[in-house]
Amino acid sequence: MKITIIYDNTAFRSDLQADWGFSALVEAQGRKILFDTGTNGDILLSNMEKLEISPEEIEDIFISHPHFDHVGGLSAFLSRNNKVKIWVPPSLRGIRNVKEVIKLGEPTQLYEGIYSTGELDGIEQSLCIETVKGIVIIAGCSHPRMEHILQVASQFGRVYGIIGGLHGTKPESLKSLELICPTHCTQYKSEIKTLYPEKYVEGGAGRVIEI
Repeated sequence: MKITIIYDNTAFRSDLQADWGFSALVEAQGRKILFDTGTNGDILLSNMEKLEISPEEIEDIFISHPHFDHVGGLSAFLSRNNKVKIWVPPSLRGIRNVKEVIKLGEPTQLYEGIYSTGELDGIEQSLCIETVKGIVIIAGCSHPRMEHILQVASQFGRVYGIIGGLHGTKPESLKSLELICPTHCTQYKSEIKTLYPEKYVEGGAGRVIEI
């Protein structure tokens, strides 16, 4: 699995623009999945171009939840490529003029080794990728309780790590993980880094993580 953070509150690469929101390209099992689309379509497409990520090569879009900082760039992306399959939580409505929209209310296998937790607590789903080290969770904001996310993700295998927004997640709830890359809305980032220095990976637009 390879994940490239496209959109984040901070920039890992100086040539990329930071902005409130989150988006990442997930490459796994031979597929290219755009996870969320950030807030601003112009920034999304600009960062993608600088990262040499072609919108036309994206096959799937996975939307974690309907907050604007995760769906704001969707219409701009679809103006470049609307031949995609979009996986959404049931709380997200109104997407039109695309190849296919699939609502995920329950834990679901999207493809071999690629899963969704389904919409948890009525607001958000996370993407789960099977890797040689275990399941890696890609999270938008982690609005549901982390214990709930980890419990559902563990249905797909031993959970190895998490990448994405961790919102108000208490650092202690992450103790079982071996990789933690907090991005976007994470409130306790410095505490997580202090508590788990050997597990912590800095995020930011342009950061690439391969497992």
